[in-house]
Amino acid sequence: MNKEERLKQLTQMQYYVTQQNGTEPPYQNEYDQHFEEGIYVDIVSGKPLFSSQDKFDAGCGWPSFAKPIVKEEIEEKFDTSHGMRRVEVRSKSADSHLGHVFPDGPRELGGLRYCINSASLRFIPKDKLVDEGYGEYLSIFNK
Repeated sequence: MNKEERLKQLTQMQYYVTQQNGTEPPYQNEYDQHFEEGIYVDIVSGKPLFSSQDKFDAGCGWPSFAKPIVKEEIEEKFDTSHGMRRVEVRSKSADSHLGHVFPDGPRELGGLRYCINSASLRFIPKDKLVDEGYGEYLSIFNK
């Protein structure tokens, strides 16, 4: 399936967030308080982005991660929209807007907080990784 076909399958919120640089409402999204073992992939490209092993509750209303699974799949861009100075996080393969990264994460996890919109993600449970074609990421959970 090409990118245009995948975009047609997105919900209105998923399209707004990933393609129009939107932000979903805090505390009213699918993965803020979701802590099942597995990985989170880009809703558009399917590329792996984050792991539940690096997820933490930042209390901000959006899923927060200490680091990406594959750093090369994340692009960071300086963002001055909304009168703020911050760093936007986008997926490299699909150019999806994901959220922002802030330097206020837990020190013991590296000090970063990737604050990500649930609407930009699809969750793959640990027990479905092989079936969904992400078997190489099972090793994350065997440490």
